[in-house]
Amino acid sequence: MNQFSHISPEGDPAMVDVGAKAVSRRTARARSVVVLNEEIMTHFAGQDIATKKGPVFQTAIIAGTMAAKRTDSLIPLCHSLGLDNCRITIHTEGLTAVVECIVSTEGKTGVEMEALVGASVAALTIYDMCKAFSHDIVIQETKLMEKTGGKRDFNRDK
Repeated sequence: MNQFSHISPEGDPAMVDVGAKAVSRRTARARSVVVLNEEIMTHFAGQDIATKKGPVFQTAIIAGTMAAKRTDSLIPLCHSLGLDNCRITIHTEGLTAVVECIVSTEGKTGVEMEALVGASVAALTIYDMCKAFSHDIVIQETKLMEKTGGKRDFNRDK
């Protein structure tokens, strides 16, 4: 049976020792889905939602990028990683905003958490900026879509 990697032999929380691992190219893509409503979408113009706080999606992209870069400050046992790239995109499908965060690095550990944190914080920023219009907003899901590098790759079909 697999053991939890963040538990020491004594049963205490522990950061995984990646010192002996080889450096390799690591990528991850995460998605968050935010369900809005018609009242909010009446403010959708061009490719964004206009609010008094500013453009919702553009602000969410910046917030998600900042969060991905600071994942180690938010998730206690994550390693500090210098990201080579972080790209967040947001598009709508009807009343739904789909956030995707793709991150990459050359390192000894994966970037799944950075992608998940980036997508999550972008989704939370959409909520924060749209709640003045309506609180009927649901962050439906956040999930890892794919990762490469390390022991095994992962790819989730839509």
